[in-house]
Amino acid sequence: MPRSASTLAFVESPVQLLNVLEWAHARGAAPEGGRLLAAIPNQPTREGTGRARTADPTPAPASPETPTGAEGGLRIVVLPPIDPMSRGQLRRMAALARDEGHEVRWQEARGGRLAPFKALAALARDVRAARTVVVGDPFSRYVQLLLTLVRAEELVVVDDGTATMEFVAQTARGERLVRWHRVGGGGLPARVRELAYAPVSATARRRFTPSAGSGRTVEVFSSMPVTPHGGMTLRLNDFAWTRDRFGPPRLTKGTDLVGTSLVETGVVDPDHYLEAVRVLTREHGATRYFAHRRESAEKLRALSEATGLEIVRPDLPLELIARRGPVGRTIVSFPSTVVHTLPYALAGTGVTVAVCDVDPEWLSAAASPRARGFLAGVTDTARDAHRLPAQAAPAAG
Repeated sequence: MPRSASTLAFVESPVQLLNVLEWAHARGAAPEGGRLLAAIPNQPTREGTGRARTADPTPAPASPETPTGAEGGLRIVVLPPIDPMSRGQLRRMAALARDEGHEVRWQEARGGRLAPFKALAALARDVRAARTVVVGDPFSRYVQLLLTLVRAEELVVVDDGTATMEFVAQTARGERLVRWHRVGGGGLPARVRELAYAPVSATARRRFTPSAGSGRTVEVFSSMPVTPHGGMTLRLNDFAWTRDRFGPPRLTKGTDLVGTSLVETGVVDPDHYLEAVRVLTREHGATRYFAHRRESAEKLRALSEATGLEIVRPDLPLELIARRGPVGRTIVSFPSTVVHTLPYALAGTGVTVAVCDVDPEWLSAAASPRARGFLAGVTDTARDAHRLPAQAAPAAG
């Protein structure tokens, strides 16, 4: 049986795995890449050296650095979802991680009623032995279940998209961890499941709370506009590993659109989304549409037929695809993670990132009450993305 790793990372999506690689790179880079901050500084300008410029961030108290990589014992455990697109991207990201010298373990935790418990039993020894645990999705029930076994003094949360913003906000308010787009429902069976799961959720919330008395620390590694609280520390993810390994990209004359899963998560009405993409395509001369891994084939076929856009199914996270190129001189997105991450990944390339507001009229009847405010917050805090008004893409009908 292989010895347990000193640092154990759990990822469930390609972006989480990318951000674990960025974290390992930042921890090994000193002094700039690895410093702790009191808040996320300004994002990089489009011109310049490609390094992030800061706005005199106040350093947070230093914490012990844990070596990563093969010598330091970083083991990345991939807990793959069921959908083929995510699994394919995860396998390619896993190959990149192995190329960097990290150990990768593929652990199936879905696909049957007993699968999560079998995976938990298989991982229990390593989870208990790890000195540092890195997680990519603090809202994941499986990750929260694993946290009940954690004895590590250091817990690290890497970006899982804009969910990081909600995670920091909810832990600051002492609230139960609930995804921003989730809507209650399911009747009595759902409430029974929630009650049964409540002790696990409560343990996870406590584990995400630093404790000076016990020496337990919590670090957030993020590109999102978040401010740490209550002893939590923050390390900037400026995509230095991505910029070191890929690009700079060749730029095309056209505009690229970035797809979103807002329809799939029930936030935005499909017809309004289609009309918004149609108008953005016409007004910005877009030629390509980079699909989100969760977008359905039927939706993408309808988009292509209505707009003439070339649909691109990325085989890696968009930050790597864009950095590798070719990429349009302008990238247009709805409120999503990439309006915060792409300015870092494409720093110094001359690419303009633009974000289009979501008109409240586009929201579906099933959208959660928090959806409007959360999406507006994602747009408002994108500090190096050009903002496009929602009127540029009027509601359908």
